[in-house]
Amino acid sequence: MRFGTIVGMEFGQILTYAPLTPLVFTWALRFPLQRDNWKNRSLFYVLAGLIFVLAHLLLWGATPYAAWNSAARSFSSAFWNWHAHTFRSPWVPLKSMLMFGSVDDITEAYIPTLLIAHAVLYYQRFREREHRAAQLAEQLTKSRLQVLKTQMQPHFLFNTLHSISALMLSNVAAADRMMTSLSDLLRMSLEDNGSQLTTLNRELEFLGVYIDIEKVRFADRLRVVFDIDPECLDCQVPHLLLQPLVENAVRHGISRRSRAGTIEVIAKRSGTALDLWIRDDGPGLNEPPEQLFNRGLGLSVARERLQTLYGNKQVCEIRTPVNGGAEVHLQMPLSYSEASKPERVAHRYL
Repeated sequence: MRFGTIVGMEFGQILTYAPLTPLVFTWALRFPLQRDNWKNRSLFYVLAGLIFVLAHLLLWGATPYAAWNSAARSFSSAFWNWHAHTFRSPWVPLKSMLMFGSVDDITEAYIPTLLIAHAVLYYQRFREREHRAAQLAEQLTKSRLQVLKTQMQPHFLFNTLHSISALMLSNVAAADRMMTSLSDLLRMSLEDNGSQLTTLNRELEFLGVYIDIEKVRFADRLRVVFDIDPECLDCQVPHLLLQPLVENAVRHGISRRSRAGTIEVIAKRSGTALDLWIRDDGPGLNEPPEQLFNRGLGLSVARERLQTLYGNKQVCEIRTPVNGGAEVHLQMPLSYSEASKPERVAHRYL
């Protein structure tokens, strides 16, 4: 047998699968075999397999290498006699082709196509479930962060309104200044559009307005010192992170002193991390740090937000410095919102 004859015979059988296997693949994707329908779908696949075998038999029979012609000792079409140029009865050659080719049709083409289609389908569904799970986790994280964030705003708002109410009876001008600062603070809070991250520079602006409100209450008793590394100003930090911690320093540190007190807000870069410190020279800690985290709303929310955003790549701790008072230390991964880092003054005093 010549090589060309062998090639024609093999390709006549194999290439005729080409128009059929995409249909089988589409069937499998459209009607997949699942746990709740395996009986009906199995019957469907059996009937589809019979159709597949018959359709392939007809296509294969139309090729010039479909059946062996013993009289001419050569291959010919099951439908067309190439020597006499006439149609022939296809039943005998098709019966022989069905006996020798049906097993190959099922085991080498039909079933493998079904398996590949189901593997592709299950992989797509697995990826879709992973994608949906990731979306749900992200939405849950955002919702949790938003809840933690909104817990602080009413807490601060009520305290400020209480202070304004008290000042209205003794110092109307101071109450008016505090009300103006409060409106500015609320406007800045609304401008963030629910975002969880902002630049350190923006957070310091927000903190500055808050300090203006507190300075109306404490006058010369409150002094705030900023020591900010200029390259940290464009770093991303959680929005509304510093204000509750500074509020704690005012409430538990400065307000308990009989004389003026100082609060320090420090930001430094440490390798690939951003370190923030809030220090006060008040009476210091009167109970263990963990109890303070469990009791203090600002500390607990700050820790939960950092853990939710950064996992184990963050630090939130409170301790007593060597020279007394209290110090909250925050550390988070260093990230910038913009490539440009404008030069700013490193020290600012209020």
